[in-house]
Amino acid sequence: MSIDETIDRILVSYEETGDINKNGSRAFPNKENVVEVLHDLQSLIFPGFKKAEDIDADNLRYITGQKVNRIITMLTKEIQKALVYECASCDDRGAPEKSHCYALSEKTAVALIEAVPELRREIHLDALAAFAGDPAAKSNEEVIVSYPGLEAIVTYRIAHFLFVNGVPVIPRIMTEYSHSRTGIDIHPGAEIGESFFIDHGTGVVIGETTVIGKNVKIYQGVTLGALSVKKSLQDKKRHPTIEDNVTIYANATILGGQTVIGAGSTIGGNTWVMRSVAPNTMVTQ
Repeated sequence: MSIDETIDRILVSYEETGDINKNGSRAFPNKENVVEVLHDLQSLIFPGFKKAEDIDADNLRYITGQKVNRIITMLTKEIQKALVYECASCDDRGAPEKSHCYALSEKTAVALIEAVPELRREIHLDALAAFAGDPAAKSNEEVIVSYPGLEAIVTYRIAHFLFVNGVPVIPRIMTEYSHSRTGIDIHPGAEIGESFFIDHGTGVVIGETTVIGKNVKIYQGVTLGALSVKKSLQDKKRHPTIEDNVTIYANATILGGQTVIGAGSTIGGNTWVMRSVAPNTMVTQ
């Protein structure tokens, strides 16, 4: 078979299996652009840590302004694509006016930038929790530059802001990119309180409707999952609630939307929990 014939066959497959094509007439967020925005946001949150940049008191405002404008410009375009795609998917009459989507997209991108001081406050508490909770940590700086748990949490907090503000697709691109880097899978829809620490982190799974309180610490391999993955349950609470000051050790599995782990409890390693646990309880095999 010649190369030209092979190309013809590939083009036919594009027509026959169109739902895995990115059709030019149907906008869709670009993964590389979203990841670039994420990197800029991380460097905005941790100036001087995430990118090779020479920052001092004289140029800090200029560099920060550059990042802010770049984030707003690029993120606005990607959110607009996501909104147009979602509306076109739900309405066979076609996409809405792009001008409306652009205005909404720009408003959301600016709102995220306005939220950066609060995000930094929350993330600072997460970093402090990691430093306080790990005897091996020598400094906050070490935590910021090297701990995969903190990287996953930072990405989650950015993605969660976009998720609760109605942005489709992009939050999942962000958290799944982080998942590929850290081995930690946090759905952007989960609700996670302050001072959250994931130690080691590899294999952690936190489902979409999980609710986690303050000062919670979890170890590698922990799954906060659903009892059932039926599509009909997608609008129900499927994942557990973890109250304040809970510690969950390695490879514990906690399942179910009605399962509540009471405040101050400790869940031992390799346990399988499908029922609620009273506050201040120790659960072991």
